[in-house]
Amino acid sequence: MYAIAIIAGKQFKVTKDQFVYAPKLALAIGASVEFDQVLLAEANGTVSVGAPLLAGAKVSGKVLDHVKGDKVIVFKKKRRKGYKKKNGHRQDFTKVMIESIAL
Repeated sequence: MYAIAIIAGKQFKVTKDQFVYAPKLALAIGASVEFDQVLLAEANGTVSVGAPLLAGAKVSGKVLDHVKGDKVIVFKKKRRKGYKKKNGHRQDFTKVMIESIAL
């Protein structure tokens, strides 16, 4: 059983007991969360497609942690001008464990 759900503005293919690194959510660690924007769900070989969302379908999970992603180096340079700029960026993510998918 799997579903495609919208979590924090991005689409994720989720299954039960899966970890998802979603863009940072304003929730406390250990909080339960429900995502009711489900686009597609599959159960026992039957695929249900919403138009655009499935009515009554929910994906529930639990917030495990707030983490940062890998560092991305942003390097700007203009040749022959003596201009160089080096910056780094680490994106904030929320680690969510998917507990159940209800159709």
